[in-house]
Amino acid sequence: MELLQHKDIKELIEIAIREDVGSGDHSSMACIQSDKIGKAYCIAKQDGKLAGIELAAYIFKRIDPKLQFIPLKQDGDHIEIGDRVFEVLGSDISILTAERLVLNFMQRLSGIATQSYVISKLLENYHTTVLDTRKTTPGMRLLEKWAVQLGGCKNHRLGLYDMIMLKDNHIDFAGGIAQAIEKTQQYLQFKGLNLPIEIETRNLDEVKQVLAYGKINRIMLDNFSPELLTEAVLLINKKYETEASGGITLDNIQAYAASGVDFISVGALTHSAKSIDLSMRVEK
Repeated sequence: MELLQHKDIKELIEIAIREDVGSGDHSSMACIQSDKIGKAYCIAKQDGKLAGIELAAYIFKRIDPKLQFIPLKQDGDHIEIGDRVFEVLGSDISILTAERLVLNFMQRLSGIATQSYVISKLLENYHTTVLDTRKTTPGMRLLEKWAVQLGGCKNHRLGLYDMIMLKDNHIDFAGGIAQAIEKTQQYLQFKGLNLPIEIETRNLDEVKQVLAYGKINRIMLDNFSPELLTEAVLLINKKYETEASGGITLDNIQAYAASGVDFISVGALTHSAKSIDLSMRVEK
């Protein structure tokens, strides 16, 4: 997992340890001998797509380098109820100190990977690619977007810095679609930046305004019905990439994909994913 080399991920783990461990795991230290050695294992209590095994190994070793971590599943594996995911051997106190932190990360990331997998399977016979959004947990964006990829979907922009997205409020503040695009082009030229430009449209009239002005890379079709989306995609006629967003659920996503749209962005991949239930148990 290359992300474990990223300074932001390492910093996130340090923050999480300080938040949870603080001055020490007094519950464990109070009732367990400091030199007691044992074994614990993680078991799946739900079916799903696994994410966070390598992260778990890193956290256990960060808490106690002497702990022995044995992965029984790999990131991206499908897990079923009752599956053993990993085992860890060593200091009982160290295992208990790391337990909740490991499970918090793994359950959250596995939930996102599972949600992404379910949606990606729905669209496997369509041209459309499913994208995530910036609706992520603060501080965990890199990990959550990694889990999205693990589940079979793709990433949209990472942040505000790697792509221009002109949404309705940008357009309204700028004075209109043409003004927003022109000012953006001037800004990019002045800054010497080469960033793709996506612009949001709310109806067919705005789509026509964008087509008339041009100078963008992708048109977002926000809160269009599947029928109206089909009409918009035909109107754009592959001149620009197309992306649908807003009001898209598991129940209607195939209807949206049937329009021929290039991308569908789904904030629920991250903001509404339900954590997978994993549990740590002591090997007696």
